[in-house]
Amino acid sequence: RQRKGKFQSRREKDRKMNFDMLHPADQIVMIMNRIYYYGMTTTSGGNLSICDSDGTVWISPSGIDKGNLRREDIMQIKPDGTIVGIHRPSVEYPFHCAIYKKRPDLRAVLHAHPPALVAFSIVRKIPDTSLVPNAEMLCGEVSMAKYALPGSKTLGDNIAAEFERGINTVMLENHGVVIGAKSLFSAFMSFETLDYCARIQINASTLGRKAHGISDKYMQIYKQKTMPKMDEFIQTEYSSEERQVRREMCDLIHRAYGNQLFTSDQGTFSCKLSDGSFIITPYAKDRKYLEPEDLVHVKNGMREAGKKPSRSALLHAKLYERDPDIKSVIIAILKIDKQYFFLRMALCYQVLNMLIEHIRLTSTANPHQYIIGVFIKRDTPILESYFTNKLLLPKYDLLNDVFIHFLPFYAIWMQR
Repeated sequence: RQRKGKFQSRREKDRKMNFDMLHPADQIVMIMNRIYYYGMTTTSGGNLSICDSDGTVWISPSGIDKGNLRREDIMQIKPDGTIVGIHRPSVEYPFHCAIYKKRPDLRAVLHAHPPALVAFSIVRKIPDTSLVPNAEMLCGEVSMAKYALPGSKTLGDNIAAEFERGINTVMLENHGVVIGAKSLFSAFMSFETLDYCARIQINASTLGRKAHGISDKYMQIYKQKTMPKMDEFIQTEYSSEERQVRREMCDLIHRAYGNQLFTSDQGTFSCKLSDGSFIITPYAKDRKYLEPEDLVHVKNGMREAGKKPSRSALLHAKLYERDPDIKSVIIAILKIDKQYFFLRMALCYQVLNMLIEHIRLTSTANPHQYIIGVFIKRDTPILESYFTNKLLLPKYDLLNDVFIHFLPFYAIWMQR
């Protein structure tokens, strides 16, 4: 669960920033703040760096509270080795520099110690990225580097050797993880996703049965998913209803991310307007910083010009078409409390991917029941649930209430 404090107070300011346009020092501060306040590293642990176009490496400092970093705290290491800044660079800066030397295609390196990944590193295991459809695509091959003392040349050599083989995600024995990418945000997405896989696997192991990943067959189907083919329309005006929906959706999306119901790249939310069209989350945009103008209007099978809707847009369209009483749909990551497994109605059916057009749904929901379960039989179970509330906020509150204890699932929540 996220820590409170400065993370919360910065939220409004952070949302309005274009991350790609931020100075490297500001990017490092923002991502470190995000990692720390989600409990994914310690006060003194973890380090981030960005290699600038001139070869300068910007890196987090050593011995400075990771929850209170300022842009002026970020250190520079010039191509000639000169160190610039008011502190000392991270003691592990040698392996950052070694990675950039071995892999000039990488522009950012992230190193942290989230408890779940440290647990895996202690038992010399790598999280199963087949548990989540896009994890394998984001993280790529994951390897394990031999143990050496933090900050030592040997550790740097061990890590750099793995990156030299073309690996971008490297677990460290009894230590944590190092991820390289073309941008710091890309590195963070891979990091967050790998940590999520580790937590899922640990939770699943408590059930006493083997966790089953998605088979190669269905993984290939997922990888072949493309953006839905939609013509564009130019939107010339926005009704007061649409403006209100966009604002409320963004507020709930940010809250969903804060409660770990969404990750930076996973989680889809749509809401139907009175004319039958709907507003939906965009493809490949950070859920934490979405603004009303980032959301995509889908109308008469067309998408708002210049924007990419979620790849599950056709699924949302089918749900609204099949049952006109549905007003909003959320595809989220959540933990279901045990009592919610005792559901009044359930139906099993086969689905190959989230964009299947012939999804079969019942429309027999009892308006006095808050939740109706529909289990999708795939390689792994997906819990699909209806909300019968008519207001947006009570639906989110109930979603938040059931986030408390049990086992992570992908879920589709539909509001009537």
